[in-house]
Amino acid sequence: MAGRDYVTPADIKAAVLPVLRHRVALSPESELDGLSSDDLLAALIEQVAAPRA
Repeated sequence: MAGRDYVTPADIKAAVLPVLRHRVALSPESELDGLSSDDLLAALIEQVAAPRA
């Protein structure tokens, strides 16, 4: 990404929504609450700490 031989946590965060949004199926309750797959993925990515080298 960006000409590098490696990816950064920021690269992963930038790719999560376009790559995974079509793979997430929300429960009917979540849909009734007005949540989207993007909302769920954004919440998950914020909860997961980036690995340390």
